[in-house]
Amino acid sequence: MFKDLLRYPIIQAPMAGGASTPKLAAAVSNAGGLGFLAGGYKTAKEMKDEIEQTRRLTEFPFGVNVFVPGNEAIDETAVAAYRSRIENAARSVGATVGYGAGDDDDWVNKLAVLKEIKVDFISFTFGCPESRVLRNLQGTGALIAVTVTNLQEAKKAADAGADVLCVQGMEAGGHRASFENRTEDDYGLLVLIRMIENELNLPLIAAGGLMHGKDIAAVLAAGAMAAQLGTAFLRCPESGASPVHKAALNDPRFNRTAVTRAFSGRRARGLVNHFMEVNDHAAPAAYPSVHHMTKQMRKAAGQKGNPELMALWAGQGYKLSREIPAAELVELLMEELKWGGVDGDGDKAVIHR
Repeated sequence: MFKDLLRYPIIQAPMAGGASTPKLAAAVSNAGGLGFLAGGYKTAKEMKDEIEQTRRLTEFPFGVNVFVPGNEAIDETAVAAYRSRIENAARSVGATVGYGAGDDDDWVNKLAVLKEIKVDFISFTFGCPESRVLRNLQGTGALIAVTVTNLQEAKKAADAGADVLCVQGMEAGGHRASFENRTEDDYGLLVLIRMIENELNLPLIAAGGLMHGKDIAAVLAAGAMAAQLGTAFLRCPESGASPVHKAALNDPRFNRTAVTRAFSGRRARGLVNHFMEVNDHAAPAAYPSVHHMTKQMRKAAGQKGNPELMALWAGQGYKLSREIPAAELVELLMEELKWGGVDGDGDKAVIHR
């Protein structure tokens, strides 16, 4: 069965933690891109509700992203030491340090929902599901993408039967999609696209630091068939990012990004603030334990307007973000792109299966 999902080369990245919303996904899809919902950090029921909300807002295809649970051993002594270290920061905003242990992010129930409700596009982050899982979802008509950060992960996803690879360069904001939490080999996006394209014959979606139509043209020229943008959409009114987060993206005091485990125990790129600066070196590789430990603090800091204790996820191109409606942004990106090597019908960006 053939299914045309990507009529244009612009995909709105799934941003877990609240930034991705049904309104944002629908606005992007209605404008001719591919909107995405983030299933991460939600229950299966919450994810299902958002899928249904999005369907009421658009008749066009959209996608859903899910976190793949890990099983890496965690150093509980290091976790306890980090908990003690950050207690004062949490108290400063009237919060306590959480004690959430590892969890699977409602994995089994989310797979059941996706099989039942049948969405157009499903992507996975933090790993690659078993081949049987991919086949079951492909049987519903869904197109499956796996997010990868190096050639080894790309080969594993290809062997498992992924339809598409979402190639995440080191420039990307938010969590590194690495299959293993301890993976620290980072590649620039253009280099990574060329590395993977040279070895594998699968469609590639490029992700990482893309903010302008010229950026999209560059990754299409490098071999990608579509570009995935996240930070570019953070300041749109449809984005669920907090007002404090949106303001920080345009605040000159936040003048660089870095990759850190300080907020979640997993490497992620965000604006460098006080909490990151003083705790980055001490944060253990302990996801999602550290995520649960800092969750209350981050929420309270946002409510109190304190960006110094929040996870201000952002890609390297954040200074180019624009505060305009999502549909206008898609249209502007299309104009900036001027289609390059893509014809007016977007044929280069169509995936068939």
